[in-house]
Amino acid sequence: MNINNTELFVGRLGKEPDLRYTKTQKAVCHLSVATTDEEEKKTTWNKVVVWGKQAELCSLYLKKGKEVFVKGYREFKEFTTDDGEIKKYQEITANLIGFPNV
Repeated sequence: MNINNTELFVGRLGKEPDLRYTKTQKAVCHLSVATTDEEEKKTTWNKVVVWGKQAELCSLYLKKGKEVFVKGYREFKEFTTDDGEIKKYQEITANLIGFPNV
Protein backbone atom coordinates (compact mmCIF):
# COMPACT_ATOMS: atom_id res chain seq x y z
CA MET A 1 0.00 0.00 0.00
CA ASN A 2 1.42 3.40 -0.93
CA ILE A 3 -0.53 6.52 0.10
CA ASN A 4 1.41 9.80 -0.03
CA ASN A 5 4.68 7.82 -0.05
CA THR A 6 3.59 5.85 3.03
CA GLU A 7 4.52 2.19 2.99
CA LEU A 8 2.57 -0.37 5.03
CA PHE A 9 3.43 -4.05 4.95
CA VAL A 10 3.92 -7.22 6.96
CA GLY A 11 6.89 -9.47 6.34
CA ARG A 12 9.53 -11.65 7.94
CA LEU A 13 13.07 -10.77 8.96
CA GLY A 14 15.67 -12.35 6.72
CA LYS A 15 18.55 -11.78 9.13
CA GLU A 16 19.23 -10.57 12.65
CA PRO A 17 18.62 -6.83 13.27
CA ASP A 18 21.79 -4.74 12.91
CA LEU A 19 21.89 -2.13 15.70
CA ARG A 20 24.52 0.61 15.56
CA TYR A 21 25.03 4.07 17.01
CA THR A 22 25.89 7.29 15.21
CA LYS A 23 28.74 9.52 16.35
CA THR A 24 26.18 11.43 18.42
CA GLN A 25 25.03 8.17 20.06
CA LYS A 26 21.67 7.99 18.27
CA ALA A 27 20.52 4.38 17.80
CA VAL A 28 19.89 3.14 14.26
CA CYS A 29 18.79 -0.39 13.38
CA HIS A 30 18.84 -1.92 9.90
CA LEU A 31 16.32 -4.64 9.08
CA SER A 32 15.95 -6.84 6.03
CA VAL A 33 12.25 -7.68 5.64
CA ALA A 34 10.88 -10.11 3.07
CA THR A 35 7.38 -9.79 1.68
CA THR A 36 5.84 -12.41 -0.57
CA ASP A 37 3.25 -11.96 -3.31
CA GLU A 38 1.40 -15.29 -3.14
CA GLU A 39 -0.21 -14.89 -6.57
CA GLU A 40 3.06 -14.25 -8.39
CA LYS A 41 5.11 -16.39 -5.97
CA LYS A 42 7.61 -13.55 -5.79
CA THR A 43 9.59 -12.43 -2.73
CA THR A 44 10.69 -8.81 -2.34
CA TRP A 45 13.41 -7.82 0.10
CA ASN A 46 12.94 -4.44 1.78
CA LYS A 47 15.75 -2.51 3.45
CA VAL A 48 14.24 -0.91 6.55
CA VAL A 49 15.89 1.67 8.83
CA VAL A 50 14.59 2.35 12.35
CA TRP A 51 15.84 5.17 14.58
CA GLY A 52 15.97 5.96 18.31
CA LYS A 53 14.29 3.94 21.03
CA GLN A 54 12.39 1.84 18.47
CA ALA A 55 15.74 0.80 16.98
CA GLU A 56 16.94 -0.46 20.37
CA LEU A 57 13.66 -2.32 20.95
CA CYS A 58 13.90 -3.98 17.53
CA SER A 59 17.37 -5.20 18.41
CA LEU A 60 16.12 -6.63 21.71
CA TYR A 61 12.91 -8.31 20.57
CA LEU A 62 13.25 -9.19 16.90
CA LYS A 63 15.05 -12.23 15.55
CA LYS A 64 15.59 -13.71 12.10
CA GLY A 65 12.37 -15.28 10.81
CA LYS A 66 10.03 -13.24 13.04
CA GLU A 67 7.02 -11.52 11.53
CA VAL A 68 7.04 -7.71 11.62
CA PHE A 69 4.70 -4.89 10.61
CA VAL A 70 6.33 -1.84 9.03
CA LYS A 71 4.90 1.64 8.50
CA GLY A 72 7.20 4.26 7.03
CA TYR A 73 8.24 6.08 3.89
CA ARG A 74 10.35 4.96 0.94
CA GLU A 75 13.49 6.89 0.09
CA PHE A 76 15.65 6.61 -3.02
CA LYS A 77 19.35 7.00 -2.30
CA GLU A 78 22.61 6.80 -4.19
CA PHE A 79 26.32 6.80 -3.50
CA THR A 80 29.53 6.72 -5.50
CA THR A 81 31.93 3.80 -5.07
CA ASP A 82 35.68 4.23 -4.81
CA ASP A 83 35.80 3.28 -8.51
CA GLY A 84 33.51 6.21 -9.40
CA GLU A 85 30.48 4.00 -10.10
CA ILE A 86 27.11 5.38 -8.98
CA LYS A 87 25.01 2.88 -7.03
CA LYS A 88 21.31 3.45 -6.36
CA TYR A 89 19.07 1.77 -3.82
CA GLN A 90 15.80 2.14 -1.95
CA GLU A 91 15.14 1.94 1.76
CA ILE A 92 12.18 2.45 4.01
CA THR A 93 12.58 4.71 7.02
CA ALA A 94 10.14 3.30 9.56
CA ASN A 95 7.94 5.48 11.71
CA LEU A 96 6.38 2.43 13.36
CA ILE A 97 7.49 -1.16 13.78
CA GLY A 98 5.04 -3.66 15.20
CA PHE A 99 5.61 -7.25 16.20
CA PRO A 100 3.71 -9.95 18.08
CA ASN A 101 4.43 -10.58 21.73
CA VAL A 102 7.63 -12.49 22.18
